[in-house]
Amino acid sequence: MELSIIIVNWNTRELLLNCLHSVFNCIENLSYEVFVVDNASVDGSAEAVQQNFPRVKLIVNQENKGFAKANNQVLPSISSRYAVLLNSDTRVTKGAMESMVSFMDNTLTAGIVAPQYLNEDGSKQNSFANFPGLISELINRSLLKIIFPKKYPSKRQNFNAPLRVDSVIGACMMVRTEAMQKVGYMDENYFFFLDETDWCYRMWQAGYEVFHLPQAQIYHIHGAATKKKFPARTWIEYYRSSYYFFKKNRGFLSWICFRIFRPVRLSIDLLLTSAGLILTLGKSQRLRSKWRVYSWLFLWHLMLCPNSMGLPRSKQK
Repeated sequence: MELSIIIVNWNTRELLLNCLHSVFNCIENLSYEVFVVDNASVDGSAEAVQQNFPRVKLIVNQENKGFAKANNQVLPSISSRYAVLLNSDTRVTKGAMESMVSFMDNTLTAGIVAPQYLNEDGSKQNSFANFPGLISELINRSLLKIIFPKKYPSKRQNFNAPLRVDSVIGACMMVRTEAMQKVGYMDENYFFFLDETDWCYRMWQAGYEVFHLPQAQIYHIHGAATKKKFPARTWIEYYRSSYYFFKKNRGFLSWICFRIFRPVRLSIDLLLTSAGLILTLGKSQRLRSKWRVYSWLFLWHLMLCPNSMGLPRSKQK
């Protein structure tokens, strides 16, 4: 079998059903199996999968285990040549999976490959990223991509050939099973965010390469599943994951510097946003939304970063 496709779901019933429809309608020339790992959804996701897609192998968790741990419930047991980690808020297009399999078959050094992600209107999304470092995390990334486009490539550039990248965005990530078995599975200390970045980092350390494949394209409703429902709590998970990534991969001194200066930058952002709200008499919806996120993040740091302020781990009505 060529592919084992794993979709982790948390309360995204309609998106999940659309994703599954696209998988079964668009993959034509490959042998594959599909797993759905449901992280204690309360929106009828699991029941809908059972009713509409009996071919899917469904795992229903009693708590939200997060992305890495949910995928790891399946990864050790697969026997296919490649694993595909697919977000529930994606829609596969015809030929995309076939292109990625062909690339992996012909590029034996590749441990991971991911496609170009598209918005609903067909415009490009960021599909890859540099590994987090002090410069990229403490300075505006968009500015870095403009000033240093070779070191910080982005969707602004047009790529016509496979591109070696530090890491890929994990909405649709094809992983060589042989490489995964050598490198190890996903680090379950990441609950949400940077788990795929850490995996890419370990791939490079083990001698495998990571690629962006621009000719393979899928649609990704970026952030629709979680970020819009829990914007502040989602940002807490990003901060938590970035702190862990630095502690694990960047050395003690970089981690200490990051833990000191990241909250300092957050405090400045909160002060500037507060000033903007005052000057606009609180009429800007964008500034109000940013202020709520920054305030929640600031409070989270003051409370010594408790898990309870991040994304819910148990069922939420």
